[in-house]
Amino acid sequence: MKAEIIREVVLGAGVSAVLDGEMLTVKGPKGEVSRLFRSPSITTRIDQGKIILLVKKGTKREKTMIGTFEAHITNMIKGVQEHHTYRLKICSSHFPMNVSVVGKELVIKNFLGEAVPRKAEIASGVVVKVDGNEILITSPDRELAGMMASRIENLCRITNRDRRIFQDGCYITHKVGKAI
Repeated sequence: MKAEIIREVVLGAGVSAVLDGEMLTVKGPKGEVSRLFRSPSITTRIDQGKIILLVKKGTKREKTMIGTFEAHITNMIKGVQEHHTYRLKICSSHFPMNVSVVGKELVIKNFLGEAVPRKAEIASGVVVKVDGNEILITSPDRELAGMMASRIENLCRITNRDRRIFQDGCYITHKVGKAI
């Protein structure tokens, strides 16, 4: 059954939003996040501190799409108010692993005794800090922070060895909103 679907997302204090066609930009005290919201049936507008998502004759597909848009906008607002944070733990039992940030790259040296260091480029808008045996990733964009955490975790992927014995690597211990 087709029905009109309206969802409202309230902007917090100190947060502003600009809609340029299908590109939504949210600015806040901790940064700025932009995202493209493209849908032929969903109209987006900004009224008095609220982002309004509207479908005139919505089906089940449009209802799920509006829910997805609402979740993305909520994450954008949370990110510009308080950064999204991921924590990774550095585990090295066989060889002493050295993890450092050099310029715009994360460098892992002596991983399982390898002579060539493993490197991951840090995306713009993401801050990576190494503190002892912990890597801290912060960003106003939740997707960028998650991609960087998974990129670092995959950088230390072990192949052709028994994973029960060789447990060296960098592993995600805390995601945004939940501990693992």
